[in-house]
Amino acid sequence: MGAHALMTKPLHEQIALPDWYGPLAKRGLAVALGIEIQQLSRERVVATMPVDDRTRQPFGLLHGGASIALAETVASFGAIMHLDRDRFVAVGLEINGNHLRAKTEGTVRATAVPAHVGRSTQVWTIEIADEEGRLVCVSRCTLAIVPKP
Repeated sequence: MGAHALMTKPLHEQIALPDWYGPLAKRGLAVALGIEIQQLSRERVVATMPVDDRTRQPFGLLHGGASIALAETVASFGAIMHLDRDRFVAVGLEINGNHLRAKTEGTVRATAVPAHVGRSTQVWTIEIADEEGRLVCVSRCTLAIVPKP
């Protein structure tokens, strides 16, 4: 899948998010990394993340771990769009990422789409691109659907 296959909305465009998202947006790793959800639906999740001192490795490049955190964040939010949130949660089971391009500043944008939505697992494909739409990272995340603790 090319960078443009998943990304069709402008970087600055934000779509109304569900009411339940608000409290979740104020805590966790996503907040620490500056991740902001731009679009959240059952078919597509889009988020941005700055490339700054929070997300760069010591040599000044976007940290691969930050890209993977962004990928799992969008996949997880997409997964819970398919769940009864009072009864179930989605937890990361496996994630991989291929880091394709170095990035030293600016913003990256992750776009996630479901590859498989089942009763006990979901698989999401994530593309992370720069402001020009060039791929920075491609990832696949598998989530387990488990009863809420």
